[in-house]
Amino acid sequence: MAKIQFYHAVPSRGFVVHWLLEELGLDYELNCLDLEAQEHKTPEYLAVNPLGKVPALVHDTSVLTETAAICLYLAETFDSGRLAFPVGHADRGAFLRWLFFAPVTAEPSIIMSALGQQGAGDSGYQPFADLSEVTQVMIASLSGRDFILGDRFTAADVMLGSTINWGLNLMPVLPQHPVLVDYWARLAQRPAWQVVQATM
Repeated sequence: MAKIQFYHAVPSRGFVVHWLLEELGLDYELNCLDLEAQEHKTPEYLAVNPLGKVPALVHDTSVLTETAAICLYLAETFDSGRLAFPVGHADRGAFLRWLFFAPVTAEPSIIMSALGQQGAGDSGYQPFADLSEVTQVMIASLSGRDFILGDRFTAADVMLGSTINWGLNLMPVLPQHPVLVDYWARLAQRPAWQVVQATM
């Protein structure tokens, strides 16, 4: 099997992919780019991702760039049903929903709030969900559960947990609600996350 080439930078969303690689116990080559030195803008890296963004992953003939796409690819290619649900499984829809909810809905809401741009402009158009609504959805969906899909940890928890950690601790605009805080505390105890945290 071809070795996985993983392109990362600290800090970046690459830590999400790094976490999942460790959860899966995969053999990979870590290529940590120095953003200050503009290593993500070199011709060599732009051949991998023309936008010059990280993370990126190369495996065999597959080149992937979007964080959620990379996580889905890894979980479905190497997981054997442990961290993902196969097509036809009753929980696959919920798995996909939360896997993409994190970067598509929650993350933009956190960014916009942190930048003080939450809410509709003069036109009344609001391109991203309101942070308070996103927060309530996450709290309601995690209440009484160890993980977002119940008692089973999946790649969706890697995505959602990373986003909640970001909103609680790194760009702190999420409320310190016990449901969110306890959820992240559980995930932060996982050995794979501990490996990643040691590199941050």
